[in-house]
Amino acid sequence: MSETFGARSTTDEVLEGVDLRGKRVLVTGVSAGLGVETARALAARGAHVIGAARDLAKARRATAGVRGVELIELDLASLASARAAAEALLDDGQILDLVIANAGVMACPKRVTADGFETQFGTNHLGHFVFVNSVAPLMRQGARFVSLASSGHRVADVDLDDPGFERTEYREFVAYGRSKTANILFAVEFDRRFRDRGIRAAAVHPGVIQTELSRHTTQEAIEELIRTYDAPRPDGAVAFEFKTIPQGAATSVWAGVAAKADEIGGRYCEDCRVAEVNDGPGLRQGVRSYALDPERAKALWAKSEEMVGQRF
Repeated sequence: MSETFGARSTTDEVLEGVDLRGKRVLVTGVSAGLGVETARALAARGAHVIGAARDLAKARRATAGVRGVELIELDLASLASARAAAEALLDDGQILDLVIANAGVMACPKRVTADGFETQFGTNHLGHFVFVNSVAPLMRQGARFVSLASSGHRVADVDLDDPGFERTEYREFVAYGRSKTANILFAVEFDRRFRDRGIRAAAVHPGVIQTELSRHTTQEAIEELIRTYDAPRPDGAVAFEFKTIPQGAATSVWAGVAAKADEIGGRYCEDCRVAEVNDGPGLRQGVRSYALDPERAKALWAKSEEMVGQRF
């Protein structure tokens, strides 16, 4: 790469000089925060952005000032909605250059989706698993898939024996961690399956940003999370800072557009770079090895197919 970006880089800095005219990009969660900024930044460079959102009225308000964005309805907590949205895109038949799975929920009370799945795993992983795999035939050679994960994956690996917390105590951040590990493993296996077609996939951690994602989280939980991030580190790293929304969306567009495909394929990225494996304590930096385990990724794919009743 001729440019070096980092934690404070913004979407506009990452995309400076990039021409995306003629490109078609699909972004989920385009009703607030990172999704809106991702759509704005890509559309500003000429891309035609298809923005998926559960609440279309909210998405229209959020993207009212953004030119080049087309909205579609998608409720990731419903497999019927995921399939219907994908079918509409398949019927339209237009090719996709980039898919960014941005939408998600975080640390919500124990609930289930329309299909009976634990809400965080069902929405963050299974909804995207069905939707992205269903639109994959539209992805051209050279296209990319970016899966938004989180350093929260460091809290918990996936539990393929009890994904719905039927036999284990439900804890909001453990459930979130499992779903974010699933987001990474999905990208790892998607990359393996599609790279012979020239399609690459990566997972990204946007950083910690104050957005609607944390609407279910108590102030006490947020303060505890910050303390965990801000724990002293032997490498002398600077104290924890929230990212702005343009900084948070930067790694998504970096992995989707600016980085070299072979550099990010099958990897986990943070701060506009590929992260190193770090199995040490804490949340601050790096990816746990279990989240990049190719056999774990294959097992999750098989379990996901079993759960949604569909093979890809």
